[in-house]
Amino acid sequence: MKIAVDAMGGDFAPLEIVKGSVEAAKKFGCGIELVGDEAQIKEELAKYPGWQKFDISIHPTTEVIEMGEHPAEAVRKKKDSSLVVATRLVKDGECDAVLSAGSTGAAVAAAQTIFKRIHGIGRPAIATPIPTPQGATLMLDSGANVDTKPEHLMQCGIMGSIYAKYVFGIEKPKVGLLNIGEEETKGNEQAKETHALLRKLHTIHFCGNAEGRDIPKGTFDVVICDGFVGNVVLKFGEGLAITIMKLLKDAIMHGSIFAKLGALLVKPTLLRLGKRLDVTEYGGAPLLGVNGVCIIAHGSSNAKSICSAIGVADSYARQDVLGHIRDTLAKEAELADREVADLAEEERRERQTKRHSDSEKLAD
Repeated sequence: MKIAVDAMGGDFAPLEIVKGSVEAAKKFGCGIELVGDEAQIKEELAKYPGWQKFDISIHPTTEVIEMGEHPAEAVRKKKDSSLVVATRLVKDGECDAVLSAGSTGAAVAAAQTIFKRIHGIGRPAIATPIPTPQGATLMLDSGANVDTKPEHLMQCGIMGSIYAKYVFGIEKPKVGLLNIGEEETKGNEQAKETHALLRKLHTIHFCGNAEGRDIPKGTFDVVICDGFVGNVVLKFGEGLAITIMKLLKDAIMHGSIFAKLGALLVKPTLLRLGKRLDVTEYGGAPLLGVNGVCIIAHGSSNAKSICSAIGVADSYARQDVLGHIRDTLAKEAELADREVADLAEEERRERQTKRHSDSEKLAD
């Protein structure tokens, strides 16, 4: 298993990217292809004596896609950028997955342009795990598409369910549609139409509408929404977690001596809580719906986050999630065609019965 890592993507590239890649090579035993400026990558690797004993190599490139560039335009023009070359290494079969902490828009554009979409998928979606008391809720889309049609959200339900099953190990993931109420009559037209489509699916366990509070509670294993709403939810959650921890710290620091002593006693518990809320524990989010494994990490990713994201990429590729998505879509299409054929046959028989009945009445 070999992961192509965009070494130049992210706020702290290549420093944190290289460090996280070395840690991942040690932890997961997978191969790492660091793509980017050779001199800078070598300078960072030199900080880790013995890195040569791991399966780490460098693929030099001469260009970088910056955060402020137009995604599709940059992908088209900068053929030798670290992101485009890393994605093409997967397309050409030299690597099994690509990881980037650079521009999310550019990563999505590169994956769609080079990998192409899976047959039966209208738009890809970013699937992000949200921490819950039980583990995590997979939310998608969290930013790939801001305008989404009901059929695209239905496809998100299928892809999210498959990912949760094979990567999270949940045999029958509970899928929910993010809405403003539990009743199926609630929400805008998009939500109502999506709800009706999800109810017809045969291959997922759709459990109805999910409200915002259900995401951190873990009521559902998979929650689907359009990328605009999903990105707002994601960033609100990140900000809230940071604010709660800061408020707690401030309250302790400015409290009485007893408050400080109490905090000292519960410090191990607070550290465990902080770890549960730490987004670096999950690292990266898969872009589902394209014909290749693409993992998108946060722009501010540190080494720990990059290491975790490489673990996500490794697991995604090993579990053949792509193959399972293709098989499930084919099965849904086959079942839908069969239902249409059965309905047509039923209507034909009803018309035949009616004609026979009309004929008998005329004969009488």
